[in-house]
Amino acid sequence: MEAPPPPSTNKLQQQEFTLASVTDLTSSSSPSPSSAVATFSCVNEVTELRFQESESAHGFTFDLSSTQLFKLGPLQFICVSENSDSVKQDSFSRGVVIKFSDEKESKFFSDSFEEWTKDAARKGSSLPNGTVSDGNSKFDNKIEAASAKMYFHYYGQLLHQQNMLQDYVRTGTYHAAVMENRSDFAGRVVVDVGAGSGILSMFAALAGAKHVYAVEASEMADYARKLIAGNPLLAERITVIKGKIEDIELPEKADVLISEPMGTLLVNERMLETYVIARDRFLSPNGKMFPTVGRIHMAPFSDEFLFVEMANKALFWQQQNYYGVDLTPLYASAHQGYFSQPVVDAFDPRLLVAPPMFHVIDFTQMKEEQFYEIDVPLKFTASVCGRVHGLACWFDVLFDGSTVQRWFTTAPGAPTTHWYQIRCVLTQPIHVMAGQELTGRLHLVAHSAQSYTINLTLSAKMWGPGANQGGILQTSSCKFDLKEPYYRMSQPQVYPVAQETPAQPQDIQIQSDDLEEIELLQQNANAQL
Repeated sequence: MEAPPPPSTNKLQQQEFTLASVTDLTSSSSPSPSSAVATFSCVNEVTELRFQESESAHGFTFDLSSTQLFKLGPLQFICVSENSDSVKQDSFSRGVVIKFSDEKESKFFSDSFEEWTKDAARKGSSLPNGTVSDGNSKFDNKIEAASAKMYFHYYGQLLHQQNMLQDYVRTGTYHAAVMENRSDFAGRVVVDVGAGSGILSMFAALAGAKHVYAVEASEMADYARKLIAGNPLLAERITVIKGKIEDIELPEKADVLISEPMGTLLVNERMLETYVIARDRFLSPNGKMFPTVGRIHMAPFSDEFLFVEMANKALFWQQQNYYGVDLTPLYASAHQGYFSQPVVDAFDPRLLVAPPMFHVIDFTQMKEEQFYEIDVPLKFTASVCGRVHGLACWFDVLFDGSTVQRWFTTAPGAPTTHWYQIRCVLTQPIHVMAGQELTGRLHLVAHSAQSYTINLTLSAKMWGPGANQGGILQTSSCKFDLKEPYYRMSQPQVYPVAQETPAQPQDIQIQSDDLEEIELLQQNANAQL
């Protein structure tokens, strides 16, 4: 497990500046200028600027996290700061006018002020439990604001939490993983990363946790407090903290992290990065993570019905006389757009044309930066003859408890979850024979909309006599946006070949080989009916 990062070695050293004069504008008596020393320093993790008058013991201090500097001239500035002690009724802004005797010293002070205030913003103040830093958030720096707003709005609604709670495969597996491993939770400090409704926090409390910190950034935190308060035997051992894992502070280290950070294709929504950040910030050495390991499974598939459905979506744009308008200039773009959508649904595992392979992601070892780009070499051996229409993917995770190791899977053929499975459909299928080798690459690149761009390439190698001396026979590539899937979420259906006649008859061209295969499929479907 990766140890928490060491303290920064770029800590600013204390700096002093001699002032020609300093005038306290907030003095109750008539302000009079006097020489002084200005000192930048860091005291108890609070970055300060202190002015000390030379001829007296009188001095005053500014907290640089709430201080501004305004230039009045080449040698003169005004420095103002809000009084942070809001409990005082006479709380007011403090201001001083400072003057230098040397322009070079004046500029050096101005540059130093900027550097020290940036340091104060990064560091924030000494934060109490559950308080969010005013500094720049690591989450905000890598995720665009519009995506984050939509994300937290979505998970802040009870109907979406209900959808997840009613995924009994998901919720039941988490409950079993916790209760079967009570020894990992009893008397331990637990952090629930992205707590949502707080259900996992309550599972941990039921298993005997000493204390649980339920961290949730969305408005769901308020609902979680209400739900937990309604279970008083558990509530006394659970603290709900509204904020991002990247920003909050906790009063103690955790013995266990529990979370449900999985998205479509395991990595969608980029919550796994937050999970490992929580590990690095809060988990004690040798602490437990529930879940512990994730695996992305992949296999080529053949599904003519799905391929025809995807292709038919763009046929609308082949109309040459749509109310007098020719739509065909946009056909290619529409066709490409539909095929750029990964398909989320449940499918029959008999559609797979080769045994699956998997890529392991160890949550206890993976670094945050390693999630930014995931590259998976692909290699399969076809077990049947047919047309490969793309790559099917699903995931599973392991809860590596001290007593029981429990797997949770979203595989085809297993009980369906709200994740279903995901399929990347190629615009150009690949013909394979049984025993033929398929190679390729699945390349995932994270983007700021909390998702990934998927680049998929599949190639069929030469097959038969002399294949070991041959190269690639067919190659097909496609680019997908995991952020914009097609939620099909159903078993494959029989799609009729005949299209409804439009108001104005159109001549729509379909490749002859595709038409022959569609007619054959339709005949088989009619025979089954």
